[in-house]
Amino acid sequence: MTQTPGEPPSPVGPGQPAAEENGGLPAARGAGRLSASVVRKGMFGAHTTGDTSGYGRLQVHKLPPLSSEPPYGGYFDAVAQALGSALEGAGIGFSDAIERVVVDRGEITFHVRRDKLVEVADKLLHDPALRFEICAGVSGVHYPDDAGRELHAVYHMLSITHNRRIRLEVSTPDADPHIPSLTGVYPANNWHERETWDFFGIVFDGHPALTRIEMPDDWRGHPQRKDYPLGGIPVEYRGTKVPPPDQRRSYS
Repeated sequence: MTQTPGEPPSPVGPGQPAAEENGGLPAARGAGRLSASVVRKGMFGAHTTGDTSGYGRLQVHKLPPLSSEPPYGGYFDAVAQALGSALEGAGIGFSDAIERVVVDRGEITFHVRRDKLVEVADKLLHDPALRFEICAGVSGVHYPDDAGRELHAVYHMLSITHNRRIRLEVSTPDADPHIPSLTGVYPANNWHERETWDFFGIVFDGHPALTRIEMPDDWRGHPQRKDYPLGGIPVEYRGTKVPPPDQRRSYS
């Protein structure tokens, strides 16, 4: 910041809000954002070629859901058979709990029906033939065009006993974003589920304290959803405002 010789220094430093006329108090940070409504603009908020983020010409092609048939190869077959036997022992059919199985890029994913997630996780942890002692947390994924299955929760499971890794995936509609909490089976999932709720808005039923963990408590919306405005909040740096990417000028 350049200062004219003889001019007294400005009381407002870089990045600090300017004082308002009302009593000279600084404006409440984020007041304008909190009063504005969250507007969905579509994929990444890009509508014109002036979008300097690089997503202006992005095209998303919907692929059919993948599904694999046994034998899956390696220890995947042993895990699937052991899980099926454990579920049948509890009076639950394999197809009643597992929608489909996908083997891709050397990894296996069990797509679990959300109402059976806790039962499946319990068998993975306690059955001697499975023993997946560690759930490395849950990650959220948002597919806006996957009607009725827009939100996904992905769990990475590790068996130290058998040195095996698998993945669980659960889908839920945006209109009813509820998935059972796994904190009763894997207590360490507590903060992972809070983070996924914070960023994606997936409600984990039964969680002991489902509150924000990354964003401020008064934040509106869930910023890692793909329909959340990209850079929709103007950025101010040293008195210069940087507009959102979809409002910037581009040069060629």
